[in-house]
Amino acid sequence: MELANKATRIRLFDFKSVQMRAFHMSWLAFHLCFFGWFGIAPLMAVVREDLNLDKSMVGSTIIASVAITVLVRLLIGPLCDKFGPRKTYSTLLILGSIPVMCIGFADSFESFLIARLCIGAIGASFVITQYHTSVMFAPNIVGTANATTAGWGNLGGGTTQMVMPLIFAVIVSLGVNEFLGWRLAMVVPGILLFVLGLAYWKFTQDAPDGNYADLRAAGKIPPADRENGGMASFKKAASDYRVWALFVVYAGCFGVELTINNVAAIYFFDNFEVDLKTAGLIAGLFGLMNIFARTMGGFFSDLSARYMGLTGRVRFLFLAMFIEGIALVTFSQMEVLATAIASMIVFSLFVQMSEGATFGIVPFMNKKALGGVNGIVGAGGNAGAVLAGFLFKSESLSYGQGLMFLGCAVMVCSFFAFFVRFSPEVLAEEKAAFDTASSGDDPIKARGANEPEPA
Repeated sequence: MELANKATRIRLFDFKSVQMRAFHMSWLAFHLCFFGWFGIAPLMAVVREDLNLDKSMVGSTIIASVAITVLVRLLIGPLCDKFGPRKTYSTLLILGSIPVMCIGFADSFESFLIARLCIGAIGASFVITQYHTSVMFAPNIVGTANATTAGWGNLGGGTTQMVMPLIFAVIVSLGVNEFLGWRLAMVVPGILLFVLGLAYWKFTQDAPDGNYADLRAAGKIPPADRENGGMASFKKAASDYRVWALFVVYAGCFGVELTINNVAAIYFFDNFEVDLKTAGLIAGLFGLMNIFARTMGGFFSDLSARYMGLTGRVRFLFLAMFIEGIALVTFSQMEVLATAIASMIVFSLFVQMSEGATFGIVPFMNKKALGGVNGIVGAGGNAGAVLAGFLFKSESLSYGQGLMFLGCAVMVCSFFAFFVRFSPEVLAEEKAAFDTASSGDDPIKARGANEPEPA
């Protein structure tokens, strides 16, 4: 569906307009979801000892943490089309906070595995983040907007690696033993998620001109019936082979990032003889690249579209992802800590640029099934993480060997970008829309900072 009054600029210090409020709230929500989703990852050395987990068991929990997200992401996109991103996000945050706080009750491998499986549902927050910015920003800037909100959200993967060991250290310094300490530490992200769920409901709305329920009542957007929204959105998206090509592409970039978030700290802890806090800080560098790296992917996608249209977006995606694969193979072969860190940072740059470039294309795939497309492509990332998880579950493969095989798989996945093609009519239509948005007035600026926002 086409919505009016989309923003044509990103004004970072604007917290009044509905477009920029959605921008800031969506990246913040996704960022905090990482604290719940991967908060336990940098503490796994302690958890492993507490619950007597072997490598296979640890690998199973890694798979569990991302497996359920595949299903929830497939469902959450159509729910956004039907109920709107505001209701959907608020509900996910509040419900998702419960298993995050309750993981501390785990006292065996089985109960810990179930807890990580349930927590994985909050990973679907990414789909809502991308959906919300897609409906708020115009074609000339949507790639950058999507990439920035997702990147700053993914940044949570890095800050989590750094902050959770510190929270754990503070709790232990108060006289709490380590085995109770990791359990209490996980209560913190749970509380934050619950509070943010309430804030998302209060401070955002579905679209520039209002919430979906009001817009449907006014006849401004189609009703959520069998033809529009819900499963209809999913079916439209699922019938397009290009969407599944992007599913594979996203498996090879975001799926890899999720895998690194799960294994980086324990990889450096086991292979480079550093302590838990140092391993967490090093692993956090990988996620911290999201401050700018994913935004760069979206920016260059938009820039490519300026000169080569949608075809330019596809070509840039392939290039970024192919280099990502080469960089990952290089990282896997490093045996000196300094060079391992340097190669990891280069790899991090390109994996996140690839993610930004992917969602620089998604908004143009099928505007009548935006939620369905976002859900399927987003699920690809978690499907990739599930498959990659088996590499690190095997006792016969070292972590370094697993990373090398993963890098080779990424290079293969990059060629799937070329399956994403557009008809001459769509190319011309989107080029005209891009040019119009680039030369037109920004609706946020046009209304004035002190004018009332759309209801």
